[in-house]
Amino acid sequence: MRLVTISCLIMASIAAGCALKTLPAVTVKIPTRTIEYSSEVKPILDKRCTVCHSCYNSPCQLKLDSFEGADRGASKRAIYNAARLTTMDPTRLFIDARTTEEWRKKQFFSITDSSVGNGLNDSIMIQLLSHKMKNPASSGEYHAEADDLTCSENRNELAGYLDKHPNNGMPFGFPPLKQDEFDIIAGWLVQGARGPTPDQQAQLVTPKPEDARAILRWESFLNQTDPKHAMTARYLYEHLFLAHINFATGSNEFFELVRSRTAPGQPVEVIPTVRPYDDPGPEPFFYRFRKIHSTIVHKTHMVFDLDDAQFQRINELFIQPEWLQTPHTMGYEPVMSANPFTAFEQIPPRSRYQFLLDNAHYIIMTFIHGPVCKGQIALNVIDDHFWVMFMDPDHDLSVAYPGFLRLHAGKLRMPIEKGSNQHIFSALTDEHRKAVIEFYRARQDYYAAHYYAGLDYDFIWKGNRPADAPLLTVYRHFNSASVHRGILGSLPKTMWVIDYPLLERIYYALVAGFDVYGTAGHQLAIRLYMDALRVEGESNFLDFLPPAKRKAIMKSWYKGVELKKVNYYPSLLPAGIVFTSDDPKREFIEQLVNRHLLPASGIAFDPINYLPAGTAYPQLPHNYEKREDYLRAFTALSRPGTPFFSLIKETDANLAYVRIRLKNGRDIAGSIVINRWHDNVAFMLGEDDRLDASKDSADFIPGLIGSYPNYFVDVREEELPDFFDLLANFSGSRRDLERVARYGVNRADDRLWEAYDWFQMRFMKDEPVKGGLFDLNRYFHRAR
Repeated sequence: MRLVTISCLIMASIAAGCALKTLPAVTVKIPTRTIEYSSEVKPILDKRCTVCHSCYNSPCQLKLDSFEGADRGASKRAIYNAARLTTMDPTRLFIDARTTEEWRKKQFFSITDSSVGNGLNDSIMIQLLSHKMKNPASSGEYHAEADDLTCSENRNELAGYLDKHPNNGMPFGFPPLKQDEFDIIAGWLVQGARGPTPDQQAQLVTPKPEDARAILRWESFLNQTDPKHAMTARYLYEHLFLAHINFATGSNEFFELVRSRTAPGQPVEVIPTVRPYDDPGPEPFFYRFRKIHSTIVHKTHMVFDLDDAQFQRINELFIQPEWLQTPHTMGYEPVMSANPFTAFEQIPPRSRYQFLLDNAHYIIMTFIHGPVCKGQIALNVIDDHFWVMFMDPDHDLSVAYPGFLRLHAGKLRMPIEKGSNQHIFSALTDEHRKAVIEFYRARQDYYAAHYYAGLDYDFIWKGNRPADAPLLTVYRHFNSASVHRGILGSLPKTMWVIDYPLLERIYYALVAGFDVYGTAGHQLAIRLYMDALRVEGESNFLDFLPPAKRKAIMKSWYKGVELKKVNYYPSLLPAGIVFTSDDPKREFIEQLVNRHLLPASGIAFDPINYLPAGTAYPQLPHNYEKREDYLRAFTALSRPGTPFFSLIKETDANLAYVRIRLKNGRDIAGSIVINRWHDNVAFMLGEDDRLDASKDSADFIPGLIGSYPNYFVDVREEELPDFFDLLANFSGSRRDLERVARYGVNRADDRLWEAYDWFQMRFMKDEPVKGGLFDLNRYFHRAR
């Protein structure tokens, strides 16, 4: 009997030891007043939580840029999944479910619910915030977008996570909230985490009178039932579905264009199709504008103006001209609707292309900022820095001779016509890769036959209006990218010339037809298709250069790769330009910018980073007495191989924001963009093997660019000579690292939030319409 008793005691002890750990509820001082969400809670969430929890890459799908997102909660299912073999049901906030109950059925769990009361709270949110308050130190490495991210659904799971990662409270890898900020959030949670009042909610979703008038005008235009207006509206919607519409009324509020079951004047009921060209279902449906009431975050903030000038321009381009066929509406058969050259064949290509050119910055931004461009695999299809220009519509043969597009319609089909469920093996043998190469070759031959004297500067679109963007700069920041009007930085390795068929295919393959919830095969097929489109754009540029140099230049862009493997097809076009130097690429772009572009565009070479032909990089000044001395230092540091930028190789060390504190109090904000040299970008995998750090360089850009800063730098005017010396002579020594720590703001630094707030405030001051919250998910991962 005694032995049995002892055995039971031993078993009980083991069971107790193996019992699941749990977290005690957090004691909260009950507020003596009601904590108000809109004016007290949301500003804190925006400044300290939304900066990581917004958009598709929100950890655990937790979006805190609106009350609806906070109330929806989190999910264990990752949107970005490179190994997905079957499609995932979309989980788009405000689209794929309407109520909290519907989100719970989609496996979202609450982060604000508490099972206790009376001054206690055990919600996931308060547990993570409280844990950080008690354990404020950050140490080790923090990867907010890691594939093995833990999304704790309850207190037991959270207890195990924090036991294993005691420094992983929230904010993740950053300093904790201030005590008064924590008290407000805790008080709000203990009071039930209520959202805006009905009056506040109505104000959030209701357009202001001046915007309502604009909406009435545009919805009337877009919902006219005659075929010409109907097909125009369809073309516009398919290109504007990601846009943040601004009616230029001065309200500084933004709207999204959606398809709705309900007519103008009634509450919007969004038709939740995956793609903008998917079948909306039974007629009728209506194009509607819905006010965006979530916090504006810069990474998704693609502004498109629908003002009086745009209204007139759209009428000029689409309604007034005679169409190629008698206007008629088209159905939504999947293969047809996935091919804009077929779906919109009746609309003159000149009208379509000119619309895209008028809005070139926005169109390119959609695939640079859109959901396709997240992560290394999606972005290693492009170089770190290149310039984009466009074929002039008067010389684009697909515009002048629309029959060329019809003749090659089969070669213009894209992998998006297969939908979202493409098998990965199918993607590797996809017939669309063969078709895109065949079209590229047909185009090369057609241009060589038609323009037998070659191409000259007039073949490049110079812009029609001062605000046009005939030249664009694209920067890749490893796993994000940005696009900018004009030409920034030093002379890039590659340049693209984009014509109408290329621009439309880039947009449909990477934006309209890309499904972030699709299979790995779907995403792989688009990635491989983009390889061919990139080569086509680069080849279009080379066609302007001397024939004898084209192949050698292309080889220099694809070092270590046989050109037949990238399917380069040299054109038979002669040179339409007489070159006088041994560097035709530089000569071409300098002549184009200095003598061809519309002067009113104001596009000129970067005065800090670009060195004109025959100019050598300067040395660092010995003394800093004049403004020119400091500018000379920046130019000197932009030299390829500058030690700091070659030795700091981490993938999240590519974009820094710099604050220079001037003695006169007028601080300067700028960006340091590191351009990683790639011998080629021909393959998805093995990127590290194709990098050459000895050729890495940096561009110093006035203002703040990109959406994901990797580091903040804070330097005083009198410290600039030492800061310049650090960059120029960095060796990785202990003394150098101490200097880096002095000027840089590490994620564990107590100055982090002060620095973030300053850069955010400055950005919104400089860009009140196009600005939005920066994202800190990709801040440098190592906490000291």
